[in-house]
Amino acid sequence: MNILNWITNLDLAINHWIQENLRNDFLTRFFTFITSLSNYGWFWILLIIVLLINKKTRKVGIIAFVSFCACALVVNVFMKPLFMRTRPYDLVDFLIYIGHEPWDYSFPSGHTSAAFSVALICFWQLDKKYSWIFVLIATLIGFSRLYLGVHYPGDILAGIISGTIIAVIICIVLNGFRSFLLNKKLTKK
Repeated sequence: MNILNWITNLDLAINHWIQENLRNDFLTRFFTFITSLSNYGWFWILLIIVLLINKKTRKVGIIAFVSFCACALVVNVFMKPLFMRTRPYDLVDFLIYIGHEPWDYSFPSGHTSAAFSVALICFWQLDKKYSWIFVLIATLIGFSRLYLGVHYPGDILAGIISGTIIAVIICIVLNGFRSFLLNKKLTKK
């Protein structure tokens, strides 16, 4: 068995375990709502608009906007068509997805990558007292994609990694390498 088959089998085993052991009516409603926060990126777009409106956080909003757009472009236009990974419910009959059937490929998770590309910028650049909530929301969005059966665990991990790398690159390019290393905040005092 090659490594890709081993990873796919592990991914499917985790998906199956979640489906058989965690799914219930309450969690299904909860994770359906959580995943909807990232449908078409509406939650993150709304957050970016709020950041752009407020003069103190406008620069963070610009960086988050560029990161969000770069992530959408890299993940949805380049990576998904390059890897063309079939959704888990299309691969085996015992996995059942909940909600709307996605129309694109599975790898990496676009919901997760977009969520992390914006959440991490907010976490790095805004007050940690409140900004950790965005990382929590991004994490819940990633898990919701597993719970709903539309992604493999590897898709989620790749979404986290790609969203993080894109956020770091955009932060360095727009904020400057030295400022990024020093974690200098962009918000005005």
